Amino acid sequence: MRKALQHLKKRDPVLRAIIERVGPCRMEYGLPEFGSLAEAIVYQQLNGRAAVTIFNRFAALAGDPLTPEGILKLTDEQLRGAGLSKQKSSYLKDLAAKAAAGQLDFSRIHELTDEEVIEHLTQVKGVGVWTAHMFLIFSLRRPDVLPTGDYGVQVAMKKHYKKRRLPKPKDMEKIAKAWAPYRSVACWYMWRSLDIKTL
Repeated sequence: MRKALQHLKKRDPVLRAIIERVGPCRMEYGLPEFGSLAEAIVYQQLNGRAAVTIFNRFAALAGDPLTPEGILKLTDEQLRGAGLSKQKSSYLKDLAAKAAAGQLDFSRIHELTDEEVIEHLTQVKGVGVWTAHMFLIFSLRRPDVLPTGDYGVQVAMKKHYKKRRLPKPKDMEKIAKAWAPYRSVACWYMWRSLDIKTL
């Protein structure tokens, strides 16, 4: 991590100021497994506390650790009772069905390139590029992912790089060019910068 921070501070003065203000990078990682992707689906478009509550209710029903079989045995009523929308329930069932059928292979996913991981995961209904990016960063610990569809990163870039509007993907690529090969770490700092008072 020290190497990543030295690189980012040297290459981008704006990011250097953010790193100095935020302090050490404390990224929290999950495991690159079925349960992490199921959790990512539950967390989509929900704020922190609500997501945790719903996920805990869902996991209590499906079993810990989460398995495709545990999800497939749940009824729509049980999923709704846990606080999951009809749409999210269908995504979780699609994920479970594809994993049970062997279309998703979490045992070999670490061998795939970033692009292959995105292609592999987005075959699941409701798993888009953003969810695949989060899985790459927080489950597979890939160091150089730029989630151009992430609202938090867009807001932070607009704020710190004095953009008049939210940057488009190509503008984000341009800003983040200096961050490579540690764009995941830089994005963590972008997210954290929104939680604390920065210039």
